[in-house]
Amino acid sequence: MNISLAQRVSALTPSTTLAITAKAKEMKQQGIDVIGLGAGEPDFNTPDHIINAAHESMIGGQTKYTPSGGTPALKEAIIQKFKTDQGLEYGPGEVIVTSGAKHALYTLFQVLLDEGDEVIIPTPYWVSYPEQVKLAGGVPVMVEGKEENEYKITPEQLEGVLSSKTKALILNSPSNPTGMLYSEKELRAIGKACIKHDVLIVSDEIYEKLVYDGNKHISIAQLSPELKDQTIVINGVSKSHSMTGWRIGYAAGDATIIKAMTNLASHSTSNPTTTSQYGAIAAYEGDQAPVEHMRQAFEERLNILFEKLNAIPGFKCIKPQGAFYLFPNVKNAAELTGYEDVDAFTTALLEEAKVAVIPGSGFGSPDNIRLSYATSLDSLEEALKRIHTFVVARSK
Repeated sequence: MNISLAQRVSALTPSTTLAITAKAKEMKQQGIDVIGLGAGEPDFNTPDHIINAAHESMIGGQTKYTPSGGTPALKEAIIQKFKTDQGLEYGPGEVIVTSGAKHALYTLFQVLLDEGDEVIIPTPYWVSYPEQVKLAGGVPVMVEGKEENEYKITPEQLEGVLSSKTKALILNSPSNPTGMLYSEKELRAIGKACIKHDVLIVSDEIYEKLVYDGNKHISIAQLSPELKDQTIVINGVSKSHSMTGWRIGYAAGDATIIKAMTNLASHSTSNPTTTSQYGAIAAYEGDQAPVEHMRQAFEERLNILFEKLNAIPGFKCIKPQGAFYLFPNVKNAAELTGYEDVDAFTTALLEEAKVAVIPGSGFGSPDNIRLSYATSLDSLEEALKRIHTFVVARSK
């Protein structure tokens, strides 16, 4: 039987993150002592009160379908979260609950884009942005966030790529993979350009609770009523409450867009998992101390590891302000150790130093690697020790 796959999936680029993680797991299964720094999820368990709430919901019979856009109770919890954290007012018709923030983004692009519509994506970018745009028939337009500008784009760069086909701009702050935050001044300037040219802002704020060293997350939607109207906010409980496997995300914004997303979701997922929704209600309405405990643990790891990372020959890293990734430029380290590019250097780190990191090429930044510090401090320090030893030995 000859099967011909659809062109839209044949053109997809495999996830670099998943490929490296799979290889590291395979080596571990063979008994090899590999330290994996590719994780895109907190290493903490979901807080007990969330687990208990989900369990109680099942015992109480909440195991059936819910509305496609999420339960009224969870929508209300999300609405209250926006009001408390950002001073933003949304109605139930302006919020959709989805099967993870990734599904919110996917559904948004499906209802937003026609063939040939352009979406501006700053690089470095999260690996799924361009693939999701392509799956919706859109065209990803990459704009380089330069290292000297902390990997963030400027309004001038944005203006330089706008065209009659531009439909949206993706902003991810704090960023995966860089951990960088856009300041209020930067957001206002970018927002001004988007309003001027009627470009929808897709603001991915999934790491908003994980911000360090006195920095503050600001949503571009909270800066003015005009920017709120121009923005679809994407968020979820995966990173903030260590609930990656629960798959609860959401989008908030223009009611017409949200209604279209809800209609599409009704034909794709029916509804987000019922039990998970009750857990998410507890996440937002219950004790927030575990969120702060986790944030402090990540901040401690960052502050311990940052100087050690920059002490490795050929490594140059800007200190991240949020998320849980370090994103050093290691081009010089690759050259010092005799590798033709960073991808080859990354492979050698895994095979010889037994440390799994993600090559920056998967994020549109081939001179960098991404290291997650969402693992124990002991493992992190041992990993950096191995990398340092490897680079020094290979440089002789």
